[in-house]
Parts: sequence; C-alpha cells; structure tokens
Amino acid sequence: MRAVEFQEYGDPEVLKVVQVETPEPGPGEVTVDAAYAGVNFADLKARAAGYRVESLPFRPGLEVSGRIRAVGHGVEGLRPGQDVVALVNHGAYAEVVVAQAATVFPLPEGLDPRTAAALPTVLPTAHALIHEVGRLRAGESVLVHGAAGGVGTVAGQLARAAGAGAVYGVVSSPAKAGHALKHGYDEVFTADTFSDDVRRATDGRGVDLVLDPVGGDTLRRGLDALAVFGRLVSFGNASGAEPWHVGQPELYTQGRSVAGLSVLALAQSAPEALRALSERAFRTVTDGTVSLPVTAEFPLSDAAGAHRLMGGRTSMGKLLLRTAD
Repeated sequence: MRAVEFQEYGDPEVLKVVQVETPEPGPGEVTVDAAYAGVNFADLKARAAGYRVESLPFRPGLEVSGRIRAVGHGVEGLRPGQDVVALVNHGAYAEVVVAQAATVFPLPEGLDPRTAAALPTVLPTAHALIHEVGRLRAGESVLVHGAAGGVGTVAGQLARAAGAGAVYGVVSSPAKAGHALKHGYDEVFTADTFSDDVRRATDGRGVDLVLDPVGGDTLRRGLDALAVFGRLVSFGNASGAEPWHVGQPELYTQGRSVAGLSVLALAQSAPEALRALSERAFRTVTDGTVSLPVTAEFPLSDAAGAHRLMGGRTSMGKLLLRTAD
C-alpha cells in the first residue's frame, strides 16, 4: 500500500510517498481502508520539529474516514465493511490505517466520508473548549484565536449556539476575517492588536473566556484580555515558545483561571471520556448546529502541497488528503 512518511525533519519536501506492507489489526484494533485524512497543524510540527515523534521514519496524520477492512481480537460493535471515522495517534496519511477501536466511530448519519474526515479532532476539541473545559454560560463573551481555522470555525458556531453574549475572533491576517464572520463571530481582530481591540469592544471589561492554541506572548496577552473571574483554555503551542508558567499573582488579583486541553492526550489517558465527548460533539453536526467547511483537498501523493498551504498561514477551514489520486 501507499503511505506518506518522512525520514528527516524539514520543509514539506521531506514528505515522501512510500510503498509499505499493508498492516493487520492487533488486539483491540481495526484497520480502515482510508477515503480521506485530515491535515492538522500538529502534522506540520511533527514534520518540522519532531513534535510527538518517537522515531524515524514517521507517518503523520491524526484522523481518517473510510471503511473498516478488518477487526482485531476482542473488538466489539464494529465490523468489516462499516463506514467509520477514527482518531489515531499518528499514521493516517496512508491507504490503510490502524486505529484503536475505542477511537473509531460509525460514520454519523447523513454525512459523507469527505465531510466526516474533519470530525475526529475538530469537533471534540471545539466542543470541549466551549462546554466541558471552557464552561461557557449564556450571555458570556468569548475570544477565539485561530478563528478562521478548523477548530476556530466550529468553536464560533458552538459559542453562538450556546447563547454567548458576544463572540470575538482573532485571525492572522485581515483576509481571513470574512471567513470567520460567516461562522458565528460578531467581530474579528488581528493578532497584533487583539488585546486593545477586546478592551475597546467590551468597554474595558474584557471577555469571560479566551481559547488559545498559540501560547507564548499571545497567551500572556490573552490573560490581560480576561474580565474579572475570566477563564483561559490553552489547547496548543503553535508559537513554539517555551512552556508557559502562570503564577499566583496573575490569577489571584481578579479571580482568573487557566485550563488546558488536548484530545490526543485525552485519547491516551481517558479514552472512554473522549468517546462520550466525541459522540456529543458529532451530534452538533448531524442536528445542523454546526457546519464543517472543507476548503481544500489534495491527493495523498501531494501531502507536501497541503503542508505548504497550511504552513503559509493563508488556509481557512479544514484541509484534507484524498487517498484516491
């Protein structure tokens, strides 16, 4: 079968199509004949800097849609020939993907495999940011960084559906603002001025909830944009900055709090919690609360092209790889 791997860290050109043995599922696993794989920023960090890479060669890819090829010993509730989506630790850039049965889900009713490939990382992340971790209440205000990206696009819609009083977004360039405004946002700011813009938009009060995948200085400025008793949820470190440390003085004075989220870590530490979260999140697509804008797809053989587009910081919505060239 074909797969995409890299044997050294570097630019998108290190991604190579290779021929490898077709895997068989082990106990508690299934193999999936892939239709589409999602492209995530974590894949770019793996390729460029070794993020979550234990050894080389490495096959990126965290999510896949397709049809179950085979099931391993002990797997219940899943069968060969069933259309599914799956979250994997890595390896989705391939024609056949191995997944733990606990993170494999029947294809939600009414969704095609192309749209569904955007589900496994984006929907649970956005849902938890708004509800389980961020605990947004009706009437509260929220600020979402990366508002034109996959998670940001969904988070804006979920915040609006939850009755947020105001939904603000942050984008890396003004060209992305229009996309965000179509997906639940009241007003969109750029990264260089967002903290001042928040104070202006809220008459100096600040926002109740900040969702931050960037880290570094952006996280520090996000803390300053919080209202009294405000909450910040960190769900990434796209900036590549050193791990942040928030101390008592920054939180005590106005009763602020900081939380964190990674669906990949949750999949390892609490798979049943992730499964319940994902099932709740997927229902927001099937009931029409959320739409998933897939804005670009590439053949598996051009994974480098997908990485160049996302790495150029001009992409919006969700990017996919199509297994069939």
